[in-house]
Amino acid sequence: MHRAIERARSEEGFTLIELMIVIVILGVLAGIVIFSVGGITDRGNTAACKTDLSTVSVGVEAYRAKNGVYPPNLDPSLTTGANQFLRPQANLVASTLTGQGYTIDYQGAATGAVWVNNSATGTC
Repeated sequence: MHRAIERARSEEGFTLIELMIVIVILGVLAGIVIFSVGGITDRGNTAACKTDLSTVSVGVEAYRAKNGVYPPNLDPSLTTGANQFLRPQANLVASTLTGQGYTIDYQGAATGAVWVNNSATGTC
């Protein structure tokens, strides 16, 4: 009997309290990671919106510099022929470029204005 008691005392392992502390620490770390990663997609969509807005604006101004007037529309005026300043793409239709949660509109030949039509904020 004495030998069994000594063997039980010499066996090493984790107590329930130690295991609970480790689980709580892992839970806190997981919460921190989830909280910090949560806004990454929003920042990515904002960056894509700003990039698309800049690309369309530069394309419109390049067309104007080459031809002396603003283009009547974005597609096909800026996506085909000698005036190809934008890459043809499925989300570019006439004077509208649609992205993830935003739309870039082009007013046309009158002023050459390009703006973001975002229902939530009106900007990227």
